[in-house]
Amino acid sequence: MSFPLLTATAAVPAIGAIVTAAVPAARRTAAKWIALTFSLATLVLAAIALVRFEPGGDRYQLTESHAWIPDFGVKYELGVDGIGVSLMALTALLIPFVIAAGWHDADPVETKSSRWRPTQGFFALILMVEAMVILSFEATDVFLFYILFEAMLIPVYFLIGGFGDRAHAGGDEAGATQRSYAAVKFLLYNLAGGLIMLAAVIGLFVQAGTFSLTEIAAARADGTLDMSTGMERWLFLGFFVAFAIKAPLWPVHTWLPNAMGEATAPVAVLITAVVDKVGTFAMLRFCLQLFPEASKWATPVVLVLALISIVYGALLAVGQRDIKRLIAYASISHFGFIIMGIFAMTSQGQSGATLYMINHGISTAALLLVAGFLISRRGSRLISDYGGVQKVAPVLAGTFLIGGLATLSLPGLAPFVSEFLVLVGTFSRYPVIGIIATIGIVLAALYVLVLYQRTMTGPVNESVRHMPDLKLRELAVVTPLIALLLFLGVYPKPLTDIVNPAVEHTMSDVHKSDPKPEVEAAP
Repeated sequence: MSFPLLTATAAVPAIGAIVTAAVPAARRTAAKWIALTFSLATLVLAAIALVRFEPGGDRYQLTESHAWIPDFGVKYELGVDGIGVSLMALTALLIPFVIAAGWHDADPVETKSSRWRPTQGFFALILMVEAMVILSFEATDVFLFYILFEAMLIPVYFLIGGFGDRAHAGGDEAGATQRSYAAVKFLLYNLAGGLIMLAAVIGLFVQAGTFSLTEIAAARADGTLDMSTGMERWLFLGFFVAFAIKAPLWPVHTWLPNAMGEATAPVAVLITAVVDKVGTFAMLRFCLQLFPEASKWATPVVLVLALISIVYGALLAVGQRDIKRLIAYASISHFGFIIMGIFAMTSQGQSGATLYMINHGISTAALLLVAGFLISRRGSRLISDYGGVQKVAPVLAGTFLIGGLATLSLPGLAPFVSEFLVLVGTFSRYPVIGIIATIGIVLAALYVLVLYQRTMTGPVNESVRHMPDLKLRELAVVTPLIALLLFLGVYPKPLTDIVNPAVEHTMSDVHKSDPKPEVEAAP
């Protein structure tokens, strides 16, 4: 039997979580190093999987299949296409930075609301989220995916509620209340979506007699599984609603600003750059592949919702006074672009959407982590409490600027390529939607540049006059992310070579081809 590489990639962080949690309470530093070591080992395995993946080969590679609950047709079935292996690698890449950035976030503090802050638990929960997210990108059994889709909510809930941001204007007691509210709201929204999805999963099994994604797709292709139009649409909606909440898509997005605002910056990165990608990934893997006709039927409505997310999220970001909530609303706008690219039903749009998932993860991680370093120095998330930071901490201000410019998709940085492809792919089939979506680009420039101006330029605020610049550990976190933004902005070919064949398969699933350009005949 060949080495189960995909299982190992998820098992290593899961084992790391158990080992980290078992470290004695007095050995907090040892627990941190153990968690970081396991995350780096996971990154090595993910890199091996990425190297072994053959873009021109079978659709699903490195496959594993074992009977799990045979009486109910449930299998432990794994496999990755170009989209899944890319997002798996992104997750493995970001977690070491999350751990390093949150090195002191769970250290004990002497406050009534923070009596339970075990350092070991904080890092163990991060590794557990990593294991579940990676396995969800690998799962080709619908029931296995559903279990992971729901189970990852529990560790994230505790990371928000038990290890939230200490920088709260209302004091520690008010902060504890807001953290609890944000954690419960996150859990309830996503559990509600999960329950709707469970009904659809059961309905799909009744129709197909199996949970295997590959078997269902094959049966749909050869005509042995013929769902009625009404049934397919209801099942599509059951899956899509759960994925839209996770993504998040307007109007089921409201949990994200609360969760990101109250979580520590590294946990906020974990939520928006890692966990939320499961929702958009699942739209490509499950909605379009299992329910192609229903996906085309729902496309006009989904595109309008995505367009609202783009403009609405950007407008609210412009008016924010809280740094982290501003980044949260910006992410809602960016997820609108991703979902718009997916449902544009063009190869450029879907390639751009996949690249956007990856590039948004890197750019948001860079901006959020630097914002976290800034907030930890001042002890406030309010934009008005800053000013003139670039004069006292120029390296911090410079990295903050690069992260912000990546967020507004400046040409030469990685997100520009993906946003450009999404807009081109959307415009070629839905020109009005594509034109209106460009409003999001203008608004992004506004909220990013205003944020930088108010925090980093102008007279030096007395509260930041003695603010230290980035330290070695913080530079080690930010520098590789910025280097990736620059490299992928100039040379995205390594990613597009992996992603494009998977996009071709998805386009084939929905029986769509790219619109032919209108060229005037020669006289």
